[in-house]
Amino acid sequence: MLKWIVLALVLVPLVVLALAVRPLLARLPQLRRAAVRLQRRADEAAALGVAAESLQQRAEGLQGRLETTQRRLAVIRARRGD
Repeated sequence: MLKWIVLALVLVPLVVLALAVRPLLARLPQLRRAAVRLQRRADEAAALGVAAESLQQRAEGLQGRLETTQRRLAVIRARRGD
C-alpha cells in the first residue's frame, strides 16, 4: 500500500507538470519567430539611430555653413551700402 502512495506522489506531479508544459512547448515555434522579429526590429532601430545621428551631424555642419554664408552676405551688403 505504501508503495502505491509513494508512486502516486511521484507520478501525479509529473503528469501535472507534463500537462502544464505541453502548451508552452506547442507555442515554442511561435515564440521563436516573435523573438526573431523583435531582434530584427531592434537591429533596424539601431540602424535608424545611426542614420539619425549622421543626419544630425550633417545638419549641424550645414547650419555652420549657413551662418558663415550669412555673415559673408552681411559683409558684402555692408560694403555696398545696402
